[in-house]
Amino acid sequence: MKSSTQDKAEGKIHKVKGEIKEIAGKLSENPDLEAEGKVEKIAGKVQEKVGQIKKVFEK
Repeated sequence: MKSSTQDKAEGKIHKVKGEIKEIAGKLSENPDLEAEGKVEKIAGKVQEKVGQIKKVFEK
């Protein structure tokens, strides 16, 4: 698997995990879990963008 594809896939996974943690934190009224979810979701978005940038430079 190309590096760019792997980054985009892993980024998407982190975004989904972050969204789940964020929702779980809201439902359980756990601000730490909610914050952790937000951070992971943002990290996933960044990783996806890195994958997109790598794809552009691979051409």
